Amino acid sequence: MFRKFRILLLLLVLATVALTTWRAGARLTAWEHSVHVALYPIAADDSPATARYLSQLDADSLGEIGHWIEGEIRRYGKPVLQPVVVRVARPLSSQPPLPPQRPGAFDAILWSLKLRWWSAQNDAIDGPKPQVRLFVLYHDPERNPALPHSTGLSKGQLGLIHAFASRPQHRQNAVIIGHELLHVFGASDKYDPATAQPLHPQGYAEPARSPLLPQELAEIMGGRIPLAADHSEIPASLAETLIGPETAREIGLLGR
Repeated sequence: MFRKFRILLLLLVLATVALTTWRAGARLTAWEHSVHVALYPIAADDSPATARYLSQLDADSLGEIGHWIEGEIRRYGKPVLQPVVVRVARPLSSQPPLPPQRPGAFDAILWSLKLRWWSAQNDAIDGPKPQVRLFVLYHDPERNPALPHSTGLSKGQLGLIHAFASRPQHRQNAVIIGHELLHVFGASDKYDPATAQPLHPQGYAEPARSPLLPQELAEIMGGRIPLAADHSEIPASLAETLIGPETAREIGLLGR
């Protein structure tokens, strides 16, 4: 009996969350007003280099993300003034709950709820209340040469992102953050998870290019610039990326 009550309670919570999320998502992708995005830096390790990097982050450090989105939105004919406003909070000392290594459906739902609860307790930032919250875990590349997988949740309007605490990799960090931010807006990945290669045509910036390869730009949700049939490169900055038509449709820039 108690087990049935727990299941019923969980279903009621999920139904309430789903309705709230749908309403928030609809407002988010209407592209009628500025969307306020808060970025919360977190040191993923105890490296002094990471601490120094975080102390230097401010809104200007990540302004290119907002400028890039504004340019792409205008390219699709949306005249919103400053469609995305990115603000940077003070670094957090609290660590977020990390996703399970091999999550089942229930584990994934439970983790999502835990992350939402944790994020609600760690969202202090000056200025207007953000519609989107991005928690960015910064790693010292000398200690962690490879990054864990990042996650952007449209159901919850938040992201858990991994990036490098390194100025030379600052612009590639912006690509990762931009990719996950579009997940929050409702965009799907457009690459093969087994190979990380962009899928044609939806994951190519210029799917009708002749010759098709090499491409010069990356579709942001494709994640990489295709150079050969089995080889692609991570773009050096957001200037080497664009939002393709399918992604634009998913985030409300084109008719669904």
